Amino acid sequence: MGIEIERKFLVIGEPWRDSPGVAFRQGYLCTDPARTVRVRLAGAHGYLTIKGESHGATRTEYEYEIPAAEAQEMLDQLCPGPQIEKTRYRLDEDGLIWEVDVFAGENAGLVLAEVELDDEGQEIALPAWVGREVTGDPRYYNASLSRRPFTTWSVTDETADPAAPCQIELERPDP
Repeated sequence: MGIEIERKFLVIGEPWRDSPGVAFRQGYLCTDPARTVRVRLAGAHGYLTIKGESHGATRTEYEYEIPAAEAQEMLDQLCPGPQIEKTRYRLDEDGLIWEVDVFAGENAGLVLAEVELDDEGQEIALPAWVGREVTGDPRYYNASLSRRPFTTWSVTDETADPAAPCQIELERPDP
Protein backbone atom coordinates (compact mmCIF):
# COMPACT_ATOMS: atom_id res chain seq x y z
CA MET A 1 0.00 0.00 0.00
CA GLY A 2 1.25 3.49 -0.83
CA ILE A 3 1.48 5.76 2.21
CA GLU A 4 2.12 9.49 2.29
CA ILE A 5 3.21 11.17 5.52
CA GLU A 6 3.31 14.87 4.90
CA ARG A 7 3.33 18.03 6.99
CA LYS A 8 2.19 21.32 5.50
CA PHE A 9 3.08 24.89 6.51
CA LEU A 10 2.42 28.45 5.45
CA VAL A 11 5.52 30.18 4.12
CA ILE A 12 7.18 33.38 5.34
CA GLY A 13 10.15 34.91 3.52
CA GLU A 14 11.57 33.98 0.13
CA PRO A 15 15.08 32.46 0.33
CA TRP A 16 13.67 29.28 -1.30
CA ARG A 17 13.02 31.16 -4.59
CA ASP A 18 16.64 30.57 -5.68
CA SER A 19 15.74 27.03 -6.73
CA PRO A 20 14.13 26.39 -10.16
CA GLY A 21 10.35 26.09 -10.24
CA VAL A 22 8.06 23.80 -12.26
CA ALA A 23 4.60 24.87 -13.43
CA PHE A 24 1.74 22.63 -12.24
CA ARG A 25 -1.87 22.45 -13.34
CA GLN A 26 -4.17 19.99 -11.64
CA GLY A 27 -7.84 19.15 -11.47
CA TYR A 28 -9.99 16.65 -9.64
CA LEU A 29 -12.17 13.81 -10.87
CA CYS A 30 -13.33 13.17 -7.29
CA THR A 31 -13.05 15.38 -4.18
CA ASP A 32 -14.90 13.20 -1.68
CA PRO A 33 -13.23 13.69 1.75
CA ALA A 34 -12.67 9.91 1.98
CA ARG A 35 -10.91 9.77 -1.41
CA THR A 36 -9.63 12.13 -4.05
CA VAL A 37 -8.67 11.42 -7.63
CA ARG A 38 -6.38 14.02 -9.14
CA VAL A 39 -5.07 14.64 -12.66
CA ARG A 40 -1.87 16.68 -12.84
CA LEU A 41 0.44 18.20 -15.40
CA ALA A 42 3.85 18.91 -13.86
CA GLY A 43 5.99 20.49 -16.52
CA ALA A 44 5.89 18.01 -19.42
CA HIS A 45 4.72 15.06 -17.29
CA GLY A 46 1.20 13.82 -16.57
CA TYR A 47 0.04 11.98 -13.44
CA LEU A 48 -3.07 10.34 -12.07
CA THR A 49 -3.15 10.22 -8.26
CA ILE A 50 -5.60 8.56 -5.88
CA LYS A 51 -5.47 9.58 -2.21
CA GLY A 52 -7.38 8.24 0.77
CA GLU A 53 -8.70 10.08 3.80
CA SER A 54 -6.15 11.88 5.97
CA HIS A 55 -5.48 10.60 9.49
CA GLY A 56 -3.19 13.17 11.05
CA ALA A 57 -0.36 13.65 8.57
CA THR A 58 -0.84 10.19 7.03
CA ARG A 59 -2.98 8.92 4.17
CA THR A 60 -2.86 6.33 1.44
CA GLU A 61 -1.57 7.53 -1.92
CA TYR A 62 -1.15 5.89 -5.31
CA GLU A 63 0.39 7.85 -8.17
CA TYR A 64 0.83 6.80 -11.77
CA GLU A 65 2.55 8.59 -14.60
CA ILE A 66 0.30 8.95 -17.65
CA PRO A 67 0.93 10.53 -21.05
CA ALA A 68 0.95 14.33 -20.74
CA ALA A 69 -1.46 14.63 -23.69
CA GLU A 70 -4.00 12.43 -21.87
CA ALA A 71 -3.58 14.43 -18.66
CA GLN A 72 -4.22 17.62 -20.67
CA GLU A 73 -7.38 16.11 -22.21
CA MET A 74 -8.69 15.01 -18.81
CA LEU A 75 -8.00 18.45 -17.34
CA ASP A 76 -9.78 20.13 -20.26
CA GLN A 77 -12.74 17.76 -20.51
CA LEU A 78 -13.32 15.98 -17.20
CA CYS A 79 -12.08 18.18 -14.36
CA PRO A 80 -14.43 20.97 -13.30
CA GLY A 81 -12.93 24.31 -12.38
CA PRO A 82 -11.46 26.08 -10.82
CA GLN A 83 -8.32 24.06 -11.30
CA ILE A 84 -5.17 24.41 -9.26
CA GLU A 85 -2.38 26.44 -10.84
CA LYS A 86 0.92 26.72 -9.03
CA THR A 87 4.68 26.77 -9.39
CA ARG A 88 6.52 24.21 -7.29
CA TYR A 89 10.02 24.76 -5.95
CA ARG A 90 11.95 21.79 -4.51
CA LEU A 91 14.84 22.26 -2.12
CA ASP A 92 16.90 20.21 0.26
CA GLU A 93 17.00 21.45 3.85
CA ASP A 94 18.89 19.33 6.39
CA GLY A 95 18.47 16.17 4.29
CA LEU A 96 14.71 16.60 3.75
CA ILE A 97 13.10 17.59 0.46
CA TRP A 98 10.78 20.55 0.90
CA GLU A 99 8.28 21.48 -1.80
CA VAL A 100 7.12 25.10 -1.86
CA ASP A 101 3.97 25.78 -3.87
CA VAL A 102 3.28 29.33 -5.05
CA PHE A 103 -0.34 29.36 -6.13
CA ALA A 104 -1.72 31.39 -9.03
CA GLY A 105 -5.14 31.93 -10.56
CA GLU A 106 -8.04 31.55 -8.11
CA ASN A 107 -5.59 30.70 -5.29
CA ALA A 108 -3.16 33.57 -5.91
CA GLY A 109 -1.55 34.86 -2.72
CA LEU A 110 -1.24 31.46 -1.08
CA VAL A 111 2.23 29.96 -0.56
CA LEU A 112 2.54 26.56 1.14
CA ALA A 113 5.49 24.32 2.00
CA GLU A 114 5.22 20.54 2.33
CA VAL A 115 7.69 18.00 3.59
CA GLU A 116 7.28 14.23 3.35
CA LEU A 117 8.42 12.19 6.33
CA ASP A 118 9.20 8.57 7.15
CA ASP A 119 6.86 8.60 10.16
CA GLU A 120 4.57 11.08 11.89
CA GLY A 121 6.80 11.31 14.95
CA GLN A 122 9.88 12.26 12.95
CA GLU A 123 11.49 15.40 14.34
CA ILE A 124 12.40 18.07 11.83
CA ALA A 125 14.19 21.39 11.95
CA LEU A 126 11.99 24.04 10.38
CA PRO A 127 13.73 26.35 7.91
CA ALA A 128 13.54 30.07 8.76
CA TRP A 129 11.04 30.66 5.92
CA VAL A 130 8.49 28.18 7.35
CA GLY A 131 5.53 29.70 9.20
CA ARG A 132 2.45 28.29 10.90
CA GLU A 133 1.69 24.58 10.45
CA VAL A 134 -1.60 23.82 8.65
CA THR A 135 -1.23 20.04 8.32
CA GLY A 136 -4.60 19.19 9.88
CA ASP A 137 -6.55 22.06 8.32
CA PRO A 138 -8.55 20.69 5.36
CA ARG A 139 -8.97 24.19 3.87
CA TYR A 140 -5.37 23.94 2.69
CA TYR A 141 -5.79 20.62 0.88
CA ASN A 142 -5.50 21.16 -2.87
CA ALA A 143 -8.82 19.35 -3.41
CA SER A 144 -10.47 21.84 -1.03
CA LEU A 145 -8.78 24.76 -2.78
CA SER A 146 -10.29 23.56 -6.06
CA ARG A 147 -13.77 23.81 -4.53
CA ARG A 148 -13.26 26.93 -2.40
CA PRO A 149 -10.27 28.90 -3.70
CA PHE A 150 -8.10 30.97 -1.39
CA THR A 151 -9.23 34.25 -3.04
CA THR A 152 -12.79 33.64 -1.76
CA TRP A 153 -11.74 33.35 1.89
CA SER A 154 -12.41 36.17 4.35
CA VAL A 155 -9.13 37.02 6.04
CA THR A 156 -8.68 39.06 9.22
CA ASP A 157 -5.63 41.26 9.71
CA GLU A 158 -4.17 38.60 12.04
CA THR A 159 -3.96 36.01 9.25
CA ALA A 160 -2.07 38.30 6.93
CA ASP A 161 0.92 37.07 8.95
CA PRO A 162 1.48 33.35 8.19
CA ALA A 163 3.09 32.96 11.62
CA ALA A 164 -0.12 34.14 13.36
CA PRO A 165 -2.74 31.73 14.72
CA CYS A 166 -5.39 30.65 12.23
CA GLN A 167 -8.32 33.09 12.16
CA ILE A 168 -9.56 32.49 8.59
CA GLU A 169 -13.27 32.04 8.07
CA LEU A 170 -14.72 30.73 4.85
CA GLU A 171 -17.56 32.62 3.20
CA ARG A 172 -20.58 30.35 3.06
CA PRO A 173 -22.91 30.47 0.05
CA ASP A 174 -26.56 31.24 0.82
CA PRO A 175 -28.63 28.03 1.10
